[in-house]
Amino acid sequence: MAAFDMIVVGSGGGPDETNLSGYLLKPCEAAWNDGIIALEAGSGLGALRHIMKRDPNIFGERPTDANPASFTPLTVYSNVKCFLLTHAHLDHIGSLVMTAGTLGGARKRIYGSTQTLRDLETVFSGRVWPKLATHDENNPLFQLVYHALHADGKYEVIFPNISVRVMTVSHGMNDSGQYDSACFFIRHDPTNHEFIFFGDVEPDSLSVKPKNITIWRAAAPKIPHDISTIFIECSYQAGRPDGELYGHLSPVHLVQELVTLATEVVIAQKARKSRSGSRPRKKQRMSPEALHGALEGVKVYIMHCKEPFSTERPINHVIGDQCRELLAPHQLGVELLTADQGMKIVI
Repeated sequence: MAAFDMIVVGSGGGPDETNLSGYLLKPCEAAWNDGIIALEAGSGLGALRHIMKRDPNIFGERPTDANPASFTPLTVYSNVKCFLLTHAHLDHIGSLVMTAGTLGGARKRIYGSTQTLRDLETVFSGRVWPKLATHDENNPLFQLVYHALHADGKYEVIFPNISVRVMTVSHGMNDSGQYDSACFFIRHDPTNHEFIFFGDVEPDSLSVKPKNITIWRAAAPKIPHDISTIFIECSYQAGRPDGELYGHLSPVHLVQELVTLATEVVIAQKARKSRSGSRPRKKQRMSPEALHGALEGVKVYIMHCKEPFSTERPINHVIGDQCRELLAPHQLGVELLTADQGMKIVI
C-alpha cells in the first residue's frame, strides 16, 4: 500500500547549483494543496519552475481552462508547512535562505537537529542574510520558526499523519572534530510504513566514530514490511581515493554499507525465529550465501552525486551502474535506483 508521494526538485550534490538536494513530500491520501513537507532545501523555486514547464501536470491533472499564472512554483511552496533538514551545508539549505523573505502561505517550521538550527542561525544572522527565522512560536513577525529534533529514539509528529525519528550520522571531520549530519526515519502513522532518508554520510569503515551501524540495526527488524525504501547518498564515482571522499560515500563503500544492512536483517530474522527477540551477544560470522535475498523487496535510491561535467550520461546514472555492478555478486535482492530531478516517486 502506498504511503507517500514525493517529487524530486533536486537530487545532486553540487557543484551544479541547478540540481541540489530538495524533495517535496506528502501523505498519499492527501492532496498537494493540503500541505507539503520540504525535505531538504538546496534547490527550490527555480528548479521547480523548469520541472513544471517540462511536466505541467506533475502535481496532478490541471483543468484545460486553468490560468497558468494561478499555479506556479510560488503557489507550490506557499503550501509547504515545514522544512526538514539533515544538516546546514549550503547545498541543503540554499533555496530556503534565498526564498525566506518571499514565501507565502501559513507560518512554516524548520525542523532539524539543535546543531543544524544553530548553524542556520549563523546564516539568518542579519549579516550573511536578514534575520528571517525565530525560535519564538508566538512572534507573528516571523514566517519561519525553528523547531529542534532530538536523537532520543522517539518519533515526533511534524505533519498530519507523518512522524519522524532522527538519528545522527557522521559527515566527516572539520576543525572542530566530527561533523554530524542526520538520518530520518519518516513514518506514515496510519499504516506504520516508513522510509529512511540519509543526509550526507561517510562510511563506517572510515569514520572515527562509526554511526551507520546503529541506523541499520534500527531498520533491520522492520525490513521489508514496514521499511522498503531507502534514500542514501553516493557522491563520487568508483575509484576515488578514500582520502578524497570528504565525508561521503563512493560505490564500494555504499555496497559495503548495504552488505552490513543485509547482515543485520538476517540477524534480526534469526532473533525473531528463536523467539528471543534479542541480538546474539557474540558477533556472528555470516557466509555470503546467508545474505542472498536478504534485501528482497527493498528499493535503494542513490542521490547527492557530484557533477564532474565530464560524462555524456547523467552522473547519477554512471554511479548507479557502478553500484549495481559491485552489488551483483552479493545477490542481496535489493533494487538500486537513481533519484532523478523531476521524478515523481510513490513510496
